Amino acid sequence: MTFQTNDGVPVGISLIWKVSDSCCPRAFVNRTFWYRASVFILTYAGYTCYHLSRKPISVVKNVLNQNCSDYNPPPDLIINATNKDNWCDWAPFGDKNAATLLGALDSAYLFSYAASMFLSGFLAERTNLRYFLALGMITSGLFTYLFGIAKSYGIHYMWYFTLIQILSGVVQSTGWPGVVTVIGNWFGRRKRGIIFGLWNSHTSLGNILGSLIAGEYVEGDWSLSFIVPGVLIAGMGFVIFLFLVVRPVDVDCPLPDQVSSERSVSQGYERVSTEEPQDGFMSYEADNTESVIDEQELTRRLQREDSQVTSCHSPSEKPIGFIGALQIPGVVEYSLSLFFAKLVSYTFLYWLPLYIKSSTTLSPAESAQLSTLFDVGGIAGAIVAGGISDYSGMSATTCAGMLSLAIPMMFVYEDCGTGGYVTNVVLLIVVGFLVNGPYALITTAVSADLGTHHSLEDNAKALATVSAIIDGTGSIGAAVGPLLAGVVSIVGWQYVFYMLMTANVLALLFLTRLVKREIHISRLRWLLLF
Repeated sequence: MTFQTNDGVPVGISLIWKVSDSCCPRAFVNRTFWYRASVFILTYAGYTCYHLSRKPISVVKNVLNQNCSDYNPPPDLIINATNKDNWCDWAPFGDKNAATLLGALDSAYLFSYAASMFLSGFLAERTNLRYFLALGMITSGLFTYLFGIAKSYGIHYMWYFTLIQILSGVVQSTGWPGVVTVIGNWFGRRKRGIIFGLWNSHTSLGNILGSLIAGEYVEGDWSLSFIVPGVLIAGMGFVIFLFLVVRPVDVDCPLPDQVSSERSVSQGYERVSTEEPQDGFMSYEADNTESVIDEQELTRRLQREDSQVTSCHSPSEKPIGFIGALQIPGVVEYSLSLFFAKLVSYTFLYWLPLYIKSSTTLSPAESAQLSTLFDVGGIAGAIVAGGISDYSGMSATTCAGMLSLAIPMMFVYEDCGTGGYVTNVVLLIVVGFLVNGPYALITTAVSADLGTHHSLEDNAKALATVSAIIDGTGSIGAAVGPLLAGVVSIVGWQYVFYMLMTANVLALLFLTRLVKREIHISRLRWLLLF
């Protein structure tokens, strides 16, 4: 077997095939399967590292500002009236405004991330995504490392930490448009919800690993809580550069929708088969023929409902514009809903370890470890949400159901979560399941479906822009949430939870029109079939 190289083939892949040709020239390999597997694993590991490198700040907050009366000062430190309350803190986070400053630090990163997300979506459509992701990951590792060495070099300037967070937000925004576009290039619409649900567990796994790594060093040398994740993401960026194949066409593999003829045609992401009978199978019974006709009639009706959307794109796959992406049915509603859903998720991400420490008797390391159960629940929530969406074809309704259940569960967690360790564990998993399920579904399967909506006339280059708009809008909410939490927590943690419950209600309201549409489509389908 001879492998022809081109500019789209990574160096590592070329080397593997040269070795394979030399050692096993007659071996048969299902190249499409192995390329898909490698893309799934590489993008999964890559975005795990993105989240892994974001998590340390939420863990290290516990030691940047502490109750110094709980600790014994070192023998060489002179304690006086000036430093008796903050000798164990890390300036400038040692005064009463520490919560506000730490919240501002989170928001510096998150607002920068959100603003840069729109630019990253624009660039992702116009650059080689392998270079784009590799550069983003290596520079992300650099800025994570620079935050950590502040302890080693005794840096106490707020402007330094803020600048590092802003630059980190810029380079971290390369991740989502890049990996979503690559995974969308390789996996078609068939069972997209469950595949993306499994794949999206990288978010929670990254949070878990980030918490465990940061927690391992936080009470000894918190600089390593940043340095180790920084090295890991930079190293993974180099692996991406060597081995990630961005598009099937780069290695002469078929497009995913050429492998499966399944086609999604509805705004509600209903999977409707429109295949014609094959030769030799024309003797269908009458009821089967009527079923095919009914499904075709449903397809025509659904396309007529979306006929008000004018396609701005041609099959030549020119990059889609911002306005054109907003005209895709559902983009605005899902973007606004994700604003509030991600506000809730990221408030937990950045403040949960501190909340657990302040409301229990656990140490900073133990609080970080316990907080990972929120992400364990999130992994299960993403998979279940994807599976329900695949089975029902009703993504908005799936999200709405989980958002509705999350509201009372957050109230229960705030009220009963500190009642005991086991209670805290169970409630954290349930809340993580319900909070992260809708967030994961919107940012993955829904974004991919909208980015390949039939109004785009099969323009594959729309996916990066659509995912950037949806996740960028959500990231603005993610920036607002931790900032508000830092201010509101001064009054009382219960008010933070009231804020989160209100945000979930608003996320639910923005999905109302899409839920009604999905229910209408579902009823129409059943009427046509029966």
